[in-house]
Amino acid sequence: MTMKEFWKKANFKGHLLTAISYLIPIVCGAGFLIAIGMAFGGKSQDSLVMGKFDFFQALATLGGKALGLLPVIIATGIAFSIAGKPGIAPGFVTGLASVAISAGFIGGLVGGYIAGWLAFAVLRYFKVPSWAKGLMPTLIVPFIASFASGLIMVYVIGTPISWFTNWLTNLLASMNGVSNLILGAVIGTLSIVDFGGPINKTVFAFALTLQAQGINGPVTALQLTNTATPIGFGFAFLVAKLIRKNIYTHEEIETLKSTVPMGVVNIVEGSIPIVLNDLIRGVVAAGLGGMVEGAILMSLAHGEGATVPFGGFLMLPTMGSNWWVGLLAIAANVLVTGIVYALIKKDLGSQPSVAKTAVSDEADIALDDIQVM
Repeated sequence: MTMKEFWKKANFKGHLLTAISYLIPIVCGAGFLIAIGMAFGGKSQDSLVMGKFDFFQALATLGGKALGLLPVIIATGIAFSIAGKPGIAPGFVTGLASVAISAGFIGGLVGGYIAGWLAFAVLRYFKVPSWAKGLMPTLIVPFIASFASGLIMVYVIGTPISWFTNWLTNLLASMNGVSNLILGAVIGTLSIVDFGGPINKTVFAFALTLQAQGINGPVTALQLTNTATPIGFGFAFLVAKLIRKNIYTHEEIETLKSTVPMGVVNIVEGSIPIVLNDLIRGVVAAGLGGMVEGAILMSLAHGEGATVPFGGFLMLPTMGSNWWVGLLAIAANVLVTGIVYALIKKDLGSQPSVAKTAVSDEADIALDDIQVM
């Protein structure tokens, strides 16, 4: 079997599109909850204790907690697409494991395939007595696949992630004395390339440590990158129209309608469904935009930044006289991300392909389950 035949039979893209179809409404709903809450002064809380939060804090917390579970959603969706209902439990467990080891949505994506294929393998090859066949989809498959895939995520995937996180922390700490331009470019790039995964979290922890010492530039560079990137993907739509390219499907265009306003208030998760459809090109465009934004911010503001670690455009007033540098950095990021993505993205032609609906996916999966069972 050739690699092309294997790729087609494995149907990586089909399973991913199914998961994205479940991901989009959660991203939009949760994104607007946290956006509305933050717009009126609310902040996401670790927990909601009665009498210790207001209405807008509740909205921000609900939205924030939901967005934090995106690795769970993507893993569950992929596993369900591969193995049907027996794949839901192992996908869910694997997604939670991805959150626990801070592997981000990429970890959830990988874990979803692991859980789904393990569940499928148990369905296909695990033989049980006739009296136990009824327990296969509800007990035996979910337990075995959850057990195996969860441990793989924690001990196999989690080990290199832990090593990489420590290495990256030491690297960033060693760069603290380099010029602001280089440090800003590195932070701007690393903060966005995995969209909330271990790289982003490591850079954020490093930036918060510096802010505690009164150095605000790095965390501002990171957060304004998260702000500009979703807007940049929206700008790519306009650039593509100018050069007469069709780079987005109808579903992606609808997603952009919520992605862009979510970016204004520093919610980068809205762009994840867009990036997942073309991961390499999306990461390249976002990474280059973040590099330019971070370099501009740190060099022109001389390492100074916002006094708050979150908020998107709401951070700019706290930058004092350097607010215009923050605005310029955002604009540069939007331009670079949008232009690069529009240029390197594949032209879909006059008839954009639309991902299969969840209903058709479930019908296909149901047929597969019948054949397997």
